Amino acid sequence: MDAKKSRLLYMGTPFMSSRLLEHLILENWNVIGVVTNPDRPKGRKGILTPSPVKEIANKYNIPCYQPTKIRKDYLWAKDLEIDCILTFAYGQIVPEEFLSFAQFGAYNVHGSLLPKYRGAAPIQRAIMNGDKVLGATLMRMVKAMDAGEMFGKVTFSLGEEENCEDAFYKMGNAAISLVDEYLPKVLNAASNKENIGIQQKEDEVTFASKISADDEHLPLDISCKEAKNYIRALSPEPSAYVLFRGEKLKIISADLAELPIQKENGSLFIFKKDLYLQLKDGALLIKIVQPAGKKQMDGRSFANGARLDIGELLQ
Repeated sequence: MDAKKSRLLYMGTPFMSSRLLEHLILENWNVIGVVTNPDRPKGRKGILTPSPVKEIANKYNIPCYQPTKIRKDYLWAKDLEIDCILTFAYGQIVPEEFLSFAQFGAYNVHGSLLPKYRGAAPIQRAIMNGDKVLGATLMRMVKAMDAGEMFGKVTFSLGEEENCEDAFYKMGNAAISLVDEYLPKVLNAASNKENIGIQQKEDEVTFASKISADDEHLPLDISCKEAKNYIRALSPEPSAYVLFRGEKLKIISADLAELPIQKENGSLFIFKKDLYLQLKDGALLIKIVQPAGKKQMDGRSFANGARLDIGELLQ
């Protein structure tokens, strides 16, 4: 069997996923259709904007489907004669019956080294935890979330100064390598009614819950290292924030620091013209911030404009 001739339905939404889709197309995979989230309002004017995955589908004239809620709107796919479903960061829970439409199976590129970090935000949660090695897993899609058999993994390193945007880019590279190496083997085995998957070890499972609006609020009762990782995990979007004078102050970039002075925990202060945040075990150098309604700026510029009192407490 030539796996690339399989009728493949691709599901994804963000830029990271669009890179894998374009790679499949350029490698002459038979992508018969794309499923992505509906167009979303963007910018201050709220202009409806297609997802990066839809843009790639349009570029190569591939049919694009955008159900608002696929769990209620999926029967249209029954007539597509799908051989394989491949998802990567689609963004919706897919119903079990939909998965059954693919005669050779439905597979997902999950952004973690399963069974660790099952769930919606594996990359962000891994960075929050200070993980230095991340990766992607090719797995079978089943009813239970991210619980299917595994077919292969690809790992990559993430530096201590790299943020979520860097991780997304590296994850896109990992996804491409993963699919190139393992998907043909999986489909060839499936066409021969063979299963080459490996069961996940349930006693090693951890979960990566979705990043909520509350999660964006930087905790002030954690260590400097934990805070730096927290900021990296949410940078540049949606960004971790603190409340400064009652308004959100996003912290885009920060670094560990050693100072000869100490303020009250949760204080924002200036030392030798630089901006710092005092936490329980030391101070964090605040490098780039974004005040509410303004553009990003360096910490020194913000400190000059804000006319900071001596150690203003944050929330």
